[in-house]
Amino acid sequence: MMNKSHRLISGLCVAAASLAMVVGAQAQSNSSSSNAGYMTTTPGNSYIGLSAGQSDFKLDSGIGLFNREKNDAAYSISAGSFMTNNFGFEVGYTDFGRVARAGGNTKANGINLSLLGRLPLGMSFNLLGKLGTIYSRTDVSSDPASGITAGTENDFGWSYGVGAEYTFTPQWSMVLQYDEHDLKYAGGNRDRVDVTSLGLRYRF
Repeated sequence: MMNKSHRLISGLCVAAASLAMVVGAQAQSNSSSSNAGYMTTTPGNSYIGLSAGQSDFKLDSGIGLFNREKNDAAYSISAGSFMTNNFGFEVGYTDFGRVARAGGNTKANGINLSLLGRLPLGMSFNLLGKLGTIYSRTDVSSDPASGITAGTENDFGWSYGVGAEYTFTPQWSMVLQYDEHDLKYAGGNRDRVDVTSLGLRYRF
């Protein structure tokens, strides 16, 4: 568990360090830019993003006294575009990590396609929302005595999320986000994986 905590902390530290370097570089190169340049409500505005956070697997561990973990470090990469001031789309990939469960391990990853909503709150802040689908891959290993079916599964499910964005230069912003994903596991079972993350976006 400590190794997973260290992975999560390391991921957030990398994001924070990147943020600090970006802020410093942009402060030098854009010192003459006006605050109006920070507006993010330009139609056709596109971006790429990286984020790190923590996943929460909403799964039971079957029967027996097997070790059960729910959390691991999660990492995402995404790209999106706003076609109007308030609506757009996004495609992304998320690695939800691996947790010990039912005498084995459960891991998952997936590709998202989502519709986006954005509500500006002043010059630098936005509220965000998204609704879409995820094509996921789950891989479960388990002890037969646990009653948990082992195997690999691929399937579509729903996903949605909410977040807040702070724009600190004309090109860069920081996003705090919470997402829920519906995944399918071996044996036909479905359950959620939630992710809370902090990320950076570069607009172009």
